[in-house]
Amino acid sequence: MKPPRITPSGPRPPAASIAQENEPGRPLALFRTRVQRVTQYLHSADILMIGFVIILSAINIAFSGRIPFWRLLVTLNFILTGFIVWLGFARHRCGSRLLRYIHDWYVAPMVFLSFKELYFMIKPLHFGRDYDGLLIAIDRWMFGVDPTQWLMQFAHPWLTELLQIAYTSFFLLFILLGYEIYRRKTYDMFHFFLFTCVYGFFLSYLGYLFLPAAGPRFTLHDFSMLNSDLPGVLLTRHLRWFVNAGESVLMHVPNDVALASTQRDVFPSGHTMMTLVLMYLGAKSHAKSRFVIYVIGTLLIIATVYERYHYVVDLIGGALFTVLCVLTARPLYHFTRDTLQTLERDFPPEV
Repeated sequence: MKPPRITPSGPRPPAASIAQENEPGRPLALFRTRVQRVTQYLHSADILMIGFVIILSAINIAFSGRIPFWRLLVTLNFILTGFIVWLGFARHRCGSRLLRYIHDWYVAPMVFLSFKELYFMIKPLHFGRDYDGLLIAIDRWMFGVDPTQWLMQFAHPWLTELLQIAYTSFFLLFILLGYEIYRRKTYDMFHFFLFTCVYGFFLSYLGYLFLPAAGPRFTLHDFSMLNSDLPGVLLTRHLRWFVNAGESVLMHVPNDVALASTQRDVFPSGHTMMTLVLMYLGAKSHAKSRFVIYVIGTLLIIATVYERYHYVVDLIGGALFTVLCVLTARPLYHFTRDTLQTLERDFPPEV
């Protein structure tokens, strides 16, 4: 007879029942038991968050001679780790529905904060060097032209408006699919969704760390002339401001100043990669919203080049990173759940 499962907000069994009791005297079993006393209150995406901030902290410490704010970044990472552990424990002790909602959704702003931490790390790590020249050369080798310039022949204000709206809707698509899965109370599927999204974003962030670049709107075009060269109709200018603010781009300044200020987040194309991952998750979960995601996601991927955010090679890199993410997310999710006995062990298996 299978042991009864408990609800996500209900009490969990004591840590002793989770440990592998057949190795009580071994250091590895003892260490695992102590770790599981903490991880039993966390979900798998929490483990990813903690693991990634540990990696970032290690890089900050190892390259402290280059990164000006490394002490502050490491301190904030330590506080974030403590908050995650406290949140999981408080959810268990209080049984609060509000805390459960916060615990299940807090990863969205935290993933963005990790993205912003890279802003203070990437340029010092590479002594300010960018690799746009390499990406431009690959595009020219493949196509014989610069794709963003070639696409200018198809430019039209209404097309620009449509594609800018699609590009800016990127994060809304995650909320749309996540909310639908969450409402169905298919908790294992929801936490696999969370895990895969966090995992995918962090994979793309590693690409930014190793191959920083600014993108064609700064290198092949004059960023200060973007609204004149590629005008929209009603919302384009405002939506571009929103995207630029998220990437710390200074506005109404010469191109070289804007280039110096922008986040290095070009290769791989995170928008392409995570949109493809989202399409995969929509199909896997049989969500009704998947058809909306297919349409808007396709427009979004086209917009990455048309709106001058990416080189085409970035999209190819994003597609390759998608394959890596999709092939490894499920076994890594199961490994995390089973080894660390995370919250997902309480849910009926669905993935």
